[in-house]
Amino acid sequence: MLEKVTYGGWPNCCRLSNKIVEAIVTTDVGPRIIRFGFIGEENEFAEFKDQLGKTGGEEWRIYGGHRFWHAPEAKPRTYFPDNQPVKTEWNGNTLCLIQPTEPTTGLQKELEITLAPDVAHVVVVHRLWNRGLWTVEVAPWALSVMAQGGRAILPLPAKVAHEEALLPVCPLVLWAYTDMSDPRWHWGERYIVLRQDPQTSSPQKVGLGSKEGWIAYAREDHLFIKRFVYQSNANYPDFGCSVETYTNESMLEVETLGPLTELQPGAFVEHVEHWFLFKDVTVGEDEADIERAIRPKLKETEQLVK
Repeated sequence: MLEKVTYGGWPNCCRLSNKIVEAIVTTDVGPRIIRFGFIGEENEFAEFKDQLGKTGGEEWRIYGGHRFWHAPEAKPRTYFPDNQPVKTEWNGNTLCLIQPTEPTTGLQKELEITLAPDVAHVVVVHRLWNRGLWTVEVAPWALSVMAQGGRAILPLPAKVAHEEALLPVCPLVLWAYTDMSDPRWHWGERYIVLRQDPQTSSPQKVGLGSKEGWIAYAREDHLFIKRFVYQSNANYPDFGCSVETYTNESMLEVETLGPLTELQPGAFVEHVEHWFLFKDVTVGEDEADIERAIRPKLKETEQLVK
C-alpha cells in the first residue's frame, strides 16, 4: 500500500506498508528512505533531529535513513547535496524516486523500492545514470545509517586447511583512522563485529571484499540483514570492498557496494539490495551465539535473493 504522509517535518513523504513493516521516503529531498521498521515500533535507521524537515541550500546533510552515493569517496564529488525535491513514479507495486541530474557530476540517481506483500522484505534497486558527455568510472554505493546501540556483523570467509589454501581469499581494508585495538571491534574466526557506542566519538571504519553477499545489524531483539549478489570477476572499489561499516557516537552505517564500472554517456549501472527485518532474535556476544541466530535467517531468505 502507498500513501502520502508527513514525516519529520517534510510534508510530501510516501509511505509503503504491509501489515508488518513500513518504509517512508522523502520527496522534498533525496532520494532518501528516512524510515524502515516494524509498524508501531522504532525506526531501525538513525534520524538527525536538527536536520529533519530541512530543504534547499548548498550544504550536504546526512539527514539519516538510507542514502545512495557513488564511490570511490571524494569531496566534493560524492557529497553533492541531495536537498532538492525528487520525482516519483508508482506502478502499483514499485515506487521509483528520481533525483535531478547532479550538475557538478553529470550523474543521476534513482531508487526503486518494492515491498513484499506479506513479509518484512524490501527490494531496493540503486540505479546510477551517466547524463554527462564523457565516460566516468564509478561504483554504486548503498549506505544505511542505523540507529544507536547495535552491532554491525560482517561475515568472514569459511576456514580451509593451510595445505589447501595457498592463496588469499578476501581483502580486509583499513582507513587511516581505523584503530584495531578499539574495544568496539571484535575480530573473530567467523565474523567481524563493530559495536556502536554513543559515548565514544572517535570514528571507526573497515571494508571487506566479502563474497558472502550480506551484512547485518543487530539491535536489541531486532536483526536487519542486507543481502546482495557478489560478482566474483568484477573490480570493486576501495581495494576490493563489497561491504563496509563505519561508526561514530551518533550512528553506525552498514554499506554495500557494486563493482567499479566504466559508465558511458547515456548508460546506467544498478546495484540491488534485499532488506530483511526480524524480531525476537537474540544475537549473543559469542560467535557461536551469533552463528545460531543469523544462519537460520540467512537460509530462510536465500531463495528470495536473485
